[in-house]
Amino acid sequence: MADGIKIITKNRKARHEYHIEETFDAGLALMGSEIKSIRANRISLGDGFVQEREGELWLMNVHIATYDEASIFGHADPLRPRKLLLHKREIAEITGRIRERGYTAIPTMVYLQKGRAKIEIALAKGKKLYDKRDAIGKRDVEREIRRALKNDY
Repeated sequence: MADGIKIITKNRKARHEYHIEETFDAGLALMGSEIKSIRANRISLGDGFVQEREGELWLMNVHIATYDEASIFGHADPLRPRKLLLHKREIAEITGRIRERGYTAIPTMVYLQKGRAKIEIALAKGKKLYDKRDAIGKRDVEREIRRALKNDY
C-alpha cells in the first residue's frame, strides 16, 4: 500500500488477451452504494470495456454487486454504464486511438486512492492466437529456468 493506494481488483485476463500500449488513470462517477460495494471487493472487470458517447467516456459491462446493507434505490442494475472522469485532452487522445483500427480501451485495475475509487484503463490491441501461445511458451521456459536455478543452490 504505497502512497495511500489500495488495489481492489485487477483484470488479469487483459494482459493475456491484449497488447497493452498505454495506460490512463480515471475517476469513476458512482453512487453511494456502489462505492461501498467496491470497498468490499464486490466488483468484476472481466468483460468490461470503455465506450465513447457524445464526447465522454463510459465504462461498460463492469459488474458492481448491489450492496446488501443499503437500500437498492437507484442501484438496481449492477451492469449500468458509469461515466469516467478524465481531462479533455486525455479523452481526445483515447477516443482518437479507439477510432483507429484494432485499438480498444479496457479496464485493467480498480483501486482506492485517498478514499476515492479510481480505475486504470489501457489502450490495447488484441492478440492473435499465435501471440498468446508464444507468451505461454516463454512463461513456461522462464519457470523451468527458475526451477533449475533453485534446485542448483
